[in-house]
Amino acid sequence: MIDITLQNFEADLLAASMNTPVLLDIWAPWCGPCKSLGPVLEKLETEYAGRFTLAKLNSDEQPEIAGQLSQAFGVRSIPFCVMFIGGQPVDGFVGALPEAKIREFLAKHVPDENELAAAAEVAEAEALLEEGATDDALAHLAAAVQADPKNEAARFDWIKALIEAGRVAEAQEVFAPVAAQAADTLIPHPRFAALAVWLQACTAAQSAPTPEQLQAAIAANKRDFEARYRLAQTHFAAARFTEAMDELLEIVMRDKGWNDSLARKTFVAVLEVLTKPQPKPSAKGTESKLQLTGHAVAAPSDPLVDQYRRKLSMALF
Repeated sequence: MIDITLQNFEADLLAASMNTPVLLDIWAPWCGPCKSLGPVLEKLETEYAGRFTLAKLNSDEQPEIAGQLSQAFGVRSIPFCVMFIGGQPVDGFVGALPEAKIREFLAKHVPDENELAAAAEVAEAEALLEEGATDDALAHLAAAVQADPKNEAARFDWIKALIEAGRVAEAQEVFAPVAAQAADTLIPHPRFAALAVWLQACTAAQSAPTPEQLQAAIAANKRDFEARYRLAQTHFAAARFTEAMDELLEIVMRDKGWNDSLARKTFVAVLEVLTKPQPKPSAKGTESKLQLTGHAVAAPSDPLVDQYRRKLSMALF
């Protein structure tokens, strides 16, 4: 349990909630229901053993924070509890609810044991990939998906690592359970759709002419978009992402609508593969539009992705 003030609000609440859900209990010393709710929340924090963090905020001592949250949620009484996930408040409840009701609330937002196990496997895999231990990293990513098959980030990372390791057939097997999501136009899934384009490029690259042959064809005819696109696919398949985007950009600049805008769509897929996912406010709950003045937490941007997004925008407009 931590006490929240203006001084530690960003670090101990917003930033901390990027990794672990934080339940903020807004209370006051004179509030009778607050005194009955507090021990229940403390008991649950202990029982949940790190699956969420309990934070306390004295509304008399920190009126600025309490006021903004109360106004955002339209709440005028305490105790008032707000769940923070991904650096943002996503849900809350008012009053000294019974323990059973609080458990129901927590179930919507707090990861279960399988989700925690998967997250730990992914973290280990990321460290191993940094060290170049690809095989060990792949084993941890496989374990993450086995522990939590619905963990889309783990599955994406597993497929990406397999493709980069040249194990395309295995990547296609891991992709198969989410292929329908990738093709769903009613409920788009950009990251899985990008993987589908990448896997298509890997397949196409296996029968493509050599890069030298394709470059020769392009040198002979700058508008040989078929050769340029196949060269881009070859680069994409080999994880030469900037080279792939450079070739695709040349097509877009010369003919935006070529082959039903295929070059633009593939360019966007490469960007999606390179883009770090934004943190989800909650996998199971509702999202608040609250933006606390002077405090914002967001996933760091990638200069390369930003640069190529600007290039595409300039080519299109």
